[in-house]
Amino acid sequence: MIVTFDLSPAGSARVGPVPDDGTVSGPLSGIRVVEIASLAPGPFAATMLSDLGAEVLRLDRTDAPSGAPPPDPLGRGRRSVAIDLKHPEGVKAALRLIDAADVLVEGFRPGVCERLGIGPQTCHARNPRLVYARITGWGQDGPLAHTAGHDIDYLAVSGALEPIGPADGPPVHPLNYVADFAGGGLLAVVGILAALHERTRSGRGQVVDTAMAEGAALLLAHLHGLRAAGMWSAPRGRNLLDGGAPFYRTYPCADGRYVAVGALEPKFYAALLAGLGLAGEELPEQYDQAGWPRLHERFAAAFRARTRDEWAATFADTDACVAPVLDPDEAPLHPQLAARGTFVDVAGMRQPGPAPRLSRTPGRVAGPAPATGQHTREALSDWGFEAAEIEHLLRVGAAR
Repeated sequence: MIVTFDLSPAGSARVGPVPDDGTVSGPLSGIRVVEIASLAPGPFAATMLSDLGAEVLRLDRTDAPSGAPPPDPLGRGRRSVAIDLKHPEGVKAALRLIDAADVLVEGFRPGVCERLGIGPQTCHARNPRLVYARITGWGQDGPLAHTAGHDIDYLAVSGALEPIGPADGPPVHPLNYVADFAGGGLLAVVGILAALHERTRSGRGQVVDTAMAEGAALLLAHLHGLRAAGMWSAPRGRNLLDGGAPFYRTYPCADGRYVAVGALEPKFYAALLAGLGLAGEELPEQYDQAGWPRLHERFAAAFRARTRDEWAATFADTDACVAPVLDPDEAPLHPQLAARGTFVDVAGMRQPGPAPRLSRTPGRVAGPAPATGQHTREALSDWGFEAAEIEHLLRVGAAR
């Protein structure tokens, strides 16, 4: 069945490519994942695995709030079993689930899973094929390994935060996209997929140690190359890609909204000048940094003359690399994203759909986020527990 969603007044948009045989089964179909409930990068990694077809079972705390959960794209596509990992019977039940899993995803500080009795040594002794994915801020060792931190701290130490921001202001943290989701969750998925592939040769699992600080540092590889080549030597806000270049930055428009300009190449820069009506004007050369203040002043004055959407229409059919800066509510209505079905509706909530796209085995959203313990009975049964065992766990408080 092909599901379509009405994303804009212009019509509906498809959700990803449809496989040749008409079925929907992602490339990770048959892979079982146990996710220990955590925040941000762990759920993001598990969501990506689910979108790609894996069966994800989340182990929630038994004392977590009950009732219907708020809409949460990071909780979609899995079932929830409420297990008390501080109860001996709960630990035994968790280990049995892990025995049947291909992947475990956990986001505790180093040593916590070992103290709970579900550390990698214990799990691998029982299930040698297990890919044990650990996501932390600083990694499993080192002087900061056991200390607290958040995305902004990992960005700061990795060198990723300092280059971001205006020349006359402090560094600006890019929400928690870079360390939490890219450096943590996304790199954890890369490690998991690599370990699953290696397992096809060795038959053995391994530990994937994902440190958000290291992931953020890895994302700076290109910047380190630019610095080594002498192409990024000015203070923050005065370089090619950090807002210093007048042809690679944002500009306010007449209505107070913004456009983003990325006309790096000369032919794109020529299209920018033409769209702004400046093609015949005597201006500094594009890459003459001494002339950048003058270019910025001229471009800013031009963009202030029209609204954001007027500029979007002006540049719509050009290669000037000018785009309207949309807010999260506007983005699903953009013609390109609507045509691709980039956003999907899950239980009444519009959210980004699975990515990337595979031609034969596309990803899919398996369902909305579950309530805590919503699937305790059915999931435990599906994963090999007898009815009497399930009732025992519920009776003694090891499960909810």
